[in-house]
Amino acid sequence: MRNLLIVLAFLSSALFAVAQSQPQLNLMPMPANVQPGTGQLPITQSFSVAVTGSHDASLDSEVQRFVAQLSRQTGIPFRPKSGAAPTLQIHADHGRQAVQKLGEDESYELTIADSGANLTAPTSLGILRGLQTFLQLVEIAPTGFAAPAVTIKDQPRFPWRGTLIDVSRHFIPIDVLKRNLDGMAAVKLNVLHWHLSDDQGFRVESKVFPKLTGMGSDGMFYTQGEIRDVIAYAHDRGIRVIPEFDIPGHSRSWFLGYPDLSSGSGPYTLEGGGIDPIIDATRESTYKFLEKFIAEMAKLFPDAYFHIGGDEVDGKQWDANPQIQTFIHAHGMKNNQDLQAYFNQRLQKILAKNHKTMVGWDEILHPDLPKTIIVQSWRGQQSLAAAAKQGYSGLLSFGYYLDLMWPAARHYAIDPMSDAAATLTPEEKRLVLGGESCQWAEWLTPENIDSHIWPRNAVVAERLWSPQQVTDVASMYTRMNAVSLDLEFLGLTHRSARMHMLHRMAGNADITPLRLLADVVEPVKDYNRWSDAKGPIDFHAPLTRMIDAVYPESDTARHFSDLVKTYVQSGYKDQAAEAQIRMWLASWRDNDARLHPLLDQTFLLQEDAPVSQDLSALGAAGLQALDYLDKAQPAPDSWKTQQLALIEQAKKPKADLLLMVVAPVQQLVEASAAQHN
Repeated sequence: MRNLLIVLAFLSSALFAVAQSQPQLNLMPMPANVQPGTGQLPITQSFSVAVTGSHDASLDSEVQRFVAQLSRQTGIPFRPKSGAAPTLQIHADHGRQAVQKLGEDESYELTIADSGANLTAPTSLGILRGLQTFLQLVEIAPTGFAAPAVTIKDQPRFPWRGTLIDVSRHFIPIDVLKRNLDGMAAVKLNVLHWHLSDDQGFRVESKVFPKLTGMGSDGMFYTQGEIRDVIAYAHDRGIRVIPEFDIPGHSRSWFLGYPDLSSGSGPYTLEGGGIDPIIDATRESTYKFLEKFIAEMAKLFPDAYFHIGGDEVDGKQWDANPQIQTFIHAHGMKNNQDLQAYFNQRLQKILAKNHKTMVGWDEILHPDLPKTIIVQSWRGQQSLAAAAKQGYSGLLSFGYYLDLMWPAARHYAIDPMSDAAATLTPEEKRLVLGGESCQWAEWLTPENIDSHIWPRNAVVAERLWSPQQVTDVASMYTRMNAVSLDLEFLGLTHRSARMHMLHRMAGNADITPLRLLADVVEPVKDYNRWSDAKGPIDFHAPLTRMIDAVYPESDTARHFSDLVKTYVQSGYKDQAAEAQIRMWLASWRDNDARLHPLLDQTFLLQEDAPVSQDLSALGAAGLQALDYLDKAQPAPDSWKTQQLALIEQAKKPKADLLLMVVAPVQQLVEASAAQHN
């Protein structure tokens, strides 16, 4: 077992060495303008910071956090020398807004030389962004930790760069939210879109309507004091907090305590089932309720924007309610969409009365709503462009749904200004404010949420901050890996949590063979896990399977695929690449024998046995293919047919897992059979 661990470590280092052969600044997001200098600034125990210009308690706190984080990253306890010149000089022309606003200046200029560094910005918010860049620049060098000499002039491409975190389906504790806010600040995201109510839970204390959480939360919700604490924590890090209360659909949790809001008769439970419930948009009592509720929440959440959801209103309860249908016809409405537009008009006026701007999903777009609203698109750039052409501001979330388990490169390829949005006029393009990644919580717990969000969220942050032409995928992966390590120093657990979950599955056994299997599988994509679920999702069920522990993207599989590509392109002559490929294939071939006793003993792993067997068979097939390639001898047709049948079997999801090394092994098998003597 010890030998397997050694091989694992060697292969991992070898593969990462291939990916990181090109030296570069490991910054993410990449700044707008970078001019490399000569030399480097040593980070020693005498490191110190001085602040001039406008600064307040918020900036002072940020500087203290910066110094503490730099000490944590380097392991150096700083002891500045009295009277010595500061290592980093900071100057902000102006302070920050008490309530952060959309479009507040976030630009900064950072200059690092071997004798010291200067960080300047028009506002202290820009200083926050520049300090995060400085932290990313510091790396270990032959003589110690240092930051390279460089001049950076930077500002964001879009003013709205957010992450949606759903806490309704599975409640996420305050400490977990805070460490994710730290991660967001590290990559210069500036909006937490807090999805606070849905069918499965209402998560904010209302003192006006206490039964919202008293009956609609399973006892798990945030007090108003906790909400204020999170908002203050986010503000200190330059992050706005936008609440979302999703209505008129996705509103079952409201009806447990206040059934008169519903269009149907109920009764309702948080577990769901039956017709999707919808708020009754025809009763005046509904709007009186919402006036009081929004007035309370508007005081709790200081940001100017308020998200009302508005998505996926299927209308079945409205169709089944004769009184609602009578209302629709009496008011000259044609369909349920017109009724939802009426509801949103009433809602918008309530929000405006409380000095809030409405934000909602694609479905709220309607010409009867004022141009002040913001449309958040989950449907794509076509929808985003359509809103802009009608004069509405918009945000893109299509392509940034982290819960779909896409690889980072696929998120990275989506740009708010591409496709239909690329044809907008300059005036219309200015209405595209940015975008948000989305982490919905059907399959989340506080244990695995970090690994579902990070480090892929950093590439969305780069797409929204950096110039549009920053698109090199190889560079992105190298920089994302470096930033991923930094995020763990912040306290995020996207890497370490998987180890804990694997240990739970293995009990007291050695997890090395289990880890080798976990390294080459990914969860099924899109919403295929929903398709495979038998019946409605049980939101109280434990999320302790292999699919809940593994990373959304397999670095090992990606690097192995690159190795095979290099080997094939060399005409099967690259001996170094072949040697590494052989070592991986041999380790996979032999792993099932090591792992099988554990799979039989542990109920959490029994469903993964076929995946382990497929990996072993792929390893053997790949090694045989290499033998044929080495001999320049075509593989027999019967062997090829047998191996391709095995490969097709290995492609099929098992235990909701995808074996991600199938394609490169298939490439080797097909190459070995296609040789000519």
